[in-house]
Amino acid sequence: MKFSLHATDPNSKARAGLIETAHGTIQTPIFMPVGTAGSVKAVHQRELTNDIKAQIILGNTYHLYLRPGLNILEKAGGLHRFMNWDKPVLTDSGGYQVYSLASTGRKINDEGVAFKSHIDGSTHFFTPETAIDIQRTIGGDIIMAFDECTPYPCEFEYARKSMELTHRWLKRCCDHFDKTEGKYGYDQTLFPIVQGSTFKNLRIESANRIAEADREGNAIGGLSVGEPTDIMYELTEVVCDILPKEKPRYLMGVGTPANLLECIALGVDMFDCVMPTRNARNGMLFTTEGIINIRNEKWNDDFSPIDPNLPGYVSQFYSKGYLRHLVKAGEMLGAQIASIQNLTFYLWLVNTAREKIVEGTFSSWKSAILPVIMRRL
Repeated sequence: MKFSLHATDPNSKARAGLIETAHGTIQTPIFMPVGTAGSVKAVHQRELTNDIKAQIILGNTYHLYLRPGLNILEKAGGLHRFMNWDKPVLTDSGGYQVYSLASTGRKINDEGVAFKSHIDGSTHFFTPETAIDIQRTIGGDIIMAFDECTPYPCEFEYARKSMELTHRWLKRCCDHFDKTEGKYGYDQTLFPIVQGSTFKNLRIESANRIAEADREGNAIGGLSVGEPTDIMYELTEVVCDILPKEKPRYLMGVGTPANLLECIALGVDMFDCVMPTRNARNGMLFTTEGIINIRNEKWNDDFSPIDPNLPGYVSQFYSKGYLRHLVKAGEMLGAQIASIQNLTFYLWLVNTAREKIVEGTFSSWKSAILPVIMRRL
């Protein structure tokens, strides 16, 4: 993987770059639709390419490991071929899902994590080495180091021990990654993850340790887990100031359109979040004119396009009134249209941010657009 910086904003830390992978290039800043189990919910690959214009999607190690399983993925030739997606894929390590399974008897020690499947209750054990092996089999272009994501709120001592465990696991991930090879004839890239909960001194220590690992890119984890937004921004800025400028920075699991623009201004290059598709299935639309709850009665006889300012087919072809009818009736097409609209908006947002960074007008554009896109219509 190669990363090159093309432009920086004169009034913020925002930057525009290019990531080159075996499956194509990615213009940054970028948002990655989440394809948890080898599918971006309610969206098929043609729409991801043509309407949404996704450049990279995310696959989930924990879910793909359980179903369809590694044997199927390897027989298919990896996730790209299994789902017929010829653009880049990023896979997480399963660390966040292990964090979310705390209530099911998950057990963590220095060797790894024992957990139970949410599907059938069977017991499994992930180590840093197996997390790498699983991601080698899935075949992501960018794969993540195994880490522990701490909850919020979190005691300082727990956060410190968890961070140190993540750092020890990182050493094992790097050692194992460097002595193994991918299975499908192309290079993969390993990103380490900064942890440290909401404690600034821990975040500084972790960011320095991750920078010292000297991998091709770096991620920031353990944020957007319930902490106040201003704390997320403060810690993101602290970490971005430490992580190398010549490498891409990936803020995991973030977030709202406002989160994206604010964190782009702090120097983040890559984002992912389930919000656009999850909220779509509940009737919340993100548009260039503001946020719409399509279930509201006011849209019942509104026959204007969902979003006249977006070029995508779905945004222009369907009316708000028709989409409200589909959502209220529980029709599957409603969830599909809303999901495509929201992802189209998210990709439009980061692509426009990139254009404004190149023009040198990002900061003024951000100040003008934020009140518009975050207002409730």
